[in-house]
Amino acid sequence: MKKYFDARERLSLQRRREMQDRALCAMVKKGYRQSPRLKAFLDAHAIRPAAVRSREDLERLPVTSREMLVEMEMQHPPYAGLENPSAVIDRIFTSPGPVYEPHLSETDFLWARAFCAAGIGPGDIALNAFSYHLVAAGLTFHNGLRKVGATVVPSGTSSSQIQVQLIRDLKVTAYVGTPSFLMSIITQSREMGFNFRKDFQVKKACFAAEPLLPALRRTFEEEYGIDTYSMYGATEVGDVAYECPQKSGWHICEETIVEIVDPSTGKNVAPGELGEVVVTRLNDIFFLLRFGTGDLSRLLTGKCACGRTSYRLAGIAGRVGDAVKVRGLFIAPSQLKMLAAGFGDLPLQAVVCRQGHEDVLTLRIQKNNPSVGSKGWEDNFKKKFREICTVRIDEIQYVEAGTITADQKLIRDDRQW
Repeated sequence: MKKYFDARERLSLQRRREMQDRALCAMVKKGYRQSPRLKAFLDAHAIRPAAVRSREDLERLPVTSREMLVEMEMQHPPYAGLENPSAVIDRIFTSPGPVYEPHLSETDFLWARAFCAAGIGPGDIALNAFSYHLVAAGLTFHNGLRKVGATVVPSGTSSSQIQVQLIRDLKVTAYVGTPSFLMSIITQSREMGFNFRKDFQVKKACFAAEPLLPALRRTFEEEYGIDTYSMYGATEVGDVAYECPQKSGWHICEETIVEIVDPSTGKNVAPGELGEVVVTRLNDIFFLLRFGTGDLSRLLTGKCACGRTSYRLAGIAGRVGDAVKVRGLFIAPSQLKMLAAGFGDLPLQAVVCRQGHEDVLTLRIQKNNPSVGSKGWEDNFKKKFREICTVRIDEIQYVEAGTITADQKLIRDDRQW
């Protein structure tokens, strides 16, 4: 399995693009024949299937949000008419809405690529703490673990006390679940009289469905000796991206075409700019084109030291509704939280206003120590801000302690349109 992934993950960008474009063409043509709904959708936008030859052609189609998909499935149950009626569907999952999801074939490599990158494989005993009931998470992660040769303990959402017992008795070496639940298990083990690092053998953890905060990652890795990895996906499109050992962004899976778009226009933004993550999963079962996740991220196009050649996502910066556009670029509260954490949880607030026909971005910063506001400090702050948020600061206002409170918005939009 590792050799298979190595061969595909190290393809040249041109070769990968050619393969994905061919798969996209085949998907659109088959969907046009098999799905009346997709046929009507393309016809309504005056797009012939043969005209979709590359990912750039997808921009001619609107983005389908989750809310739109729910409405479409209500109108044409159960799959909005986007399914291949002749396909053999292994399982049907559901998520709130409801949204019904025909499960991809058992031959699909859902999540296996992420587990392989995390070093999980034969010889590992993996505790899968995701639910196996109705939702896709438990079984799809389970299948990915089996694809890489790991033995799976399907613990699901059992209590933390039971999870501790399973980890101890079965000598579990890897954990798959949310970071908060792993911390609950560690806390429970301590209450039961165990030393998690010394008494147990968990050395790897793959997290999804919840952000892995930097402080929590440090705790897992430094205090408990657990090598941690983040994975990113959505129930509607499966796995999308995953971390490699370099942990410098999430590599985009081969089976997905990911666009970063302006939520207001659906058009792709430039690499490095913040936008909505829009996913088209290449398959011949469910013809969902340009699914809008509602998540905000940036595309990293530089080379990764691990040798994988795919582009990467720079993590999730927040949700579409939380972001504010400044001079054509989005900034999100989570970006400001990341910035503040890098400066000792510095209290700050971004304020956007208009002067004439231009946006003006002001950063209000609370002087919580003597170094804040010095020339060297300010230069470093502006540099870090540009790296994280991409947009330029127009003005910095330093305010006294207590001025910026926790109940204030991190981004205040004072523009009058």
